[in-house]
Amino acid sequence: MLTPLEWEALALSLRVSGIAVAAILLPGIALAYILARFDFPGKTLLDGVVHLPLVLPPVVVGYLLLVSLGRQSPLGQWLHETFDVSLPFTWQGAALAGAVMAFPLLVRAVRLSLEAVDRKLEDAARTLGAGRLKTFMTITLPLTLPGILTGGVLAFARSLSEFGATITFAANIPGETRTLPLALYSLVQTPGKEAAAARLCVISVVVALVALVTSEWLARRARHRLEGRHA
Repeated sequence: MLTPLEWEALALSLRVSGIAVAAILLPGIALAYILARFDFPGKTLLDGVVHLPLVLPPVVVGYLLLVSLGRQSPLGQWLHETFDVSLPFTWQGAALAGAVMAFPLLVRAVRLSLEAVDRKLEDAARTLGAGRLKTFMTITLPLTLPGILTGGVLAFARSLSEFGATITFAANIPGETRTLPLALYSLVQTPGKEAAAARLCVISVVVALVALVTSEWLARRARHRLEGRHA
């Protein structure tokens, strides 16, 4: 049985990660499509910016979020005065930090899947009178589904494990922003909590492993269904 602390951290982590993935799913697919299908000036720079969170220290990403969305920043002030929204030190801020760190994984997985789609199928649909949107919805999107599922679950797992950007931008507030990694960090820093920290570590490993296995299972099932349609 999980303790109240473990349930609280797990439930908050699942909520934050779920909202993070939901927020980046459509933008991630759209951006992956643009990068996979179009050539334009600045494409290399855009690709680099998208993947920057993969190579930057997460604390740097959290600091940049804090500087750009804090109450003292122009954007942060505008959000607070116009919509009464303040993201730093809230669970919504934790979701934003997770979304930013997970976004490159989603875009990369979807882009690779898009690039593997046979362009001749899209050209055939165009020849038969289908527009770009209809071709995308009926041909490209179904064939890209395994990559979307894989990218979505990987993004979920990445958001679930996010620590540096979250603690910098959203802090470590019990019941508000203390996700699994932050709860584990707090226990490790507390004398006599070694057993509780070990339990939380096991929970984190199990949740991450379940996410990865689910990703592989969903991708295989989607591929099998597509192969069955074209058999």
